[in-house]
Amino acid sequence: MKRLFRPVPTMSERDASSGLRWLLREGMASLGLGSITTSGFMAAFALILGANNLQIGILAAIPFLTQPLQMAAIPLVERVRKRKLIAVAAWLPAQLLWVPIALIPVFLDVPGAAAISVLLILMAARGILTAVCNCAWNSWTKDLVPQSVLGRVFAKRQTLAAIAAMVFGLSAAFFIDYWRHSHVTSQSEAMGYMYPLLIGALTLGLASPLFMSFMPEPLMQPLAGPQPSLTSKIASPFRDANYRRLIRFLFFWGIAINLATPFFAVYMLQRLGLPVSLVIGFSVISQAVNIVFFGFWGRLADKFSNKTVLSLSVSLYLLVILGWVFTTMPERYFFTIPLLVILHILAGIAASGVGLTTGTIGLKLAPQGQATSYLAASALAWNLGAGLGPLLGGYFADYFSVRELGVNLTWMDPTRSFDFAALHLTGFDFLFGIAFILGLMTLAFLSSLREEGEVGREVVLESLFAPMRSLSRPMSSVPVLHSLGQFPYGHLIRSRVPGLDVAMGVTVYEIAGMAKAAAASVAEGKKAFERLAKPLEEALSSLWESLESAAHHGGELAHHTARGAMHAADTMPHSTDAAYDIMLAVTGSMVQANVDPRESIRGTASGIVRGAGEAGLDVGRAAQCAVLAATEASRQTGISSEVAVTEAVTGILEAAEGLGPEAVSKVKEALGEQPDQSCVGEST
Repeated sequence: MKRLFRPVPTMSERDASSGLRWLLREGMASLGLGSITTSGFMAAFALILGANNLQIGILAAIPFLTQPLQMAAIPLVERVRKRKLIAVAAWLPAQLLWVPIALIPVFLDVPGAAAISVLLILMAARGILTAVCNCAWNSWTKDLVPQSVLGRVFAKRQTLAAIAAMVFGLSAAFFIDYWRHSHVTSQSEAMGYMYPLLIGALTLGLASPLFMSFMPEPLMQPLAGPQPSLTSKIASPFRDANYRRLIRFLFFWGIAINLATPFFAVYMLQRLGLPVSLVIGFSVISQAVNIVFFGFWGRLADKFSNKTVLSLSVSLYLLVILGWVFTTMPERYFFTIPLLVILHILAGIAASGVGLTTGTIGLKLAPQGQATSYLAASALAWNLGAGLGPLLGGYFADYFSVRELGVNLTWMDPTRSFDFAALHLTGFDFLFGIAFILGLMTLAFLSSLREEGEVGREVVLESLFAPMRSLSRPMSSVPVLHSLGQFPYGHLIRSRVPGLDVAMGVTVYEIAGMAKAAAASVAEGKKAFERLAKPLEEALSSLWESLESAAHHGGELAHHTARGAMHAADTMPHSTDAAYDIMLAVTGSMVQANVDPRESIRGTASGIVRGAGEAGLDVGRAAQCAVLAATEASRQTGISSEVAVTEAVTGILEAAEGLGPEAVSKVKEALGEQPDQSCVGEST
């Protein structure tokens, strides 16, 4: 036993592979059981035990409010330095606590105050043990899983766990519905929840710490040199003005989203009268969609920015919360179930984007070497907000349960009258409305946050609409596709829900797509660059009338246009030399849009180098061609060649720094050499 829990100084490749396999199995076991202990199943169990809305809120808040105790467990981990031992020693009793929780209907009257009180006490004890386990687990798995495969391993773990959760969760839900049809009293109905909890605890619950114990633990390395105090580490992120904005957003977003979401299951069970199997089925839909869309949001975040994707995901989540108000009109109606399906699909899409970007943006904004304390601060803010949200939600749900607001429209004529309930709010409807309004307010904190390389929301939105336009153009004879291609998506974007952050009304990604289409339409060979520049400039010029804020955001527009064009040029021979023609085409069109010439040249040069680096092209060569083109562009823009070159070099160096030290070295070396004039010849 001692050998099993002894950290290993070095791990063989075989040990590492074995550890990753046990990690996947542990995820299937722990998250498979979690499918019924963190979903509508547990809410339904609490309702049977006699919980009111406030107690449901407390039940949902406990996992979040206990997580900050991880900070208190840090000294324990640092002193013992056996993370697997600590994790298993905390996780085993935490899983065994599901047994007395399951047996509550056996020993106590249901429904009853004692039953729900015991449930809350046992869940709080389990939350404390889970926090201790997580403190050791996070550090342990960080050393166990190689950074090069971190994303793939945990993505696979999440996928396998979701499959296990779907199977076990749906099985438990169908069993509950079967049991409920044959048992009419609350006491006997509660016994139906006992069996899935007991079976899950004694199989998956015990399997999880068992699999965990088979995972090897790398020896915990001592920290070199004197270390700052724990208080100093915790205070650092709060002294950072920009990171403080992120902390503020996470806290209030935690309140807003958890004000409503823990009560969705209660709403479906009580107000809509849906069976447990259908409630769990909706949860499974969200989980499946969540997994599918991780890659989708990840690609957008890499192309644009975490902040922009987070803004879109949060907005979509708020739309979902608002949509719950219309699931009754004022009672269940023909569109209730289809609307619930749509809302759960959209919730899965939004949750994947929020979950992905809240973690990555915190890591990106944290200074080098201080990620641990910064991420701890953001996690603390989120958990406190997420814990406070259900408590407020439970209070509001009880308060508004006896209140009602209705707006009716009446039509009367000599022969008849007709009443229509235009708006009817009661109980949870008020709660969802409050959560929506509070969520809108949190976006103000997000809009003030600054992330390197961020772009406007419309850029990403247009990138989603652009494929439909591209599809419809070659099929314009098909009426439906032609109509979709001609739809004024810009008006749709500008008329979004009031209160969301307002960003540029530009279609940057579509412009990059035009550049790519122009590049693909010309023949291979060096003369292709000349033909590339002309359609690119024409495409830009044709858009100025519809871009209201082009002059105000010209630098950013130039950056992303040039960036997309460099990606497009990657398909052509001598692709790096296209930088010269792209520089002239973009800056030339900017003159027509009354964009500041310096901003235009700097943004275009930056986009050229950034796009070249992302496309795997020679950034040094791209920088040389951009500088040569800047001299020619100075004649178009009316500024001196010295100023144009200075602005171009500034933009180039900014982009190189974003690509990394190697790119900076290559660019500086290329700019220090005698420039190769051959790229000039491609356009002459």
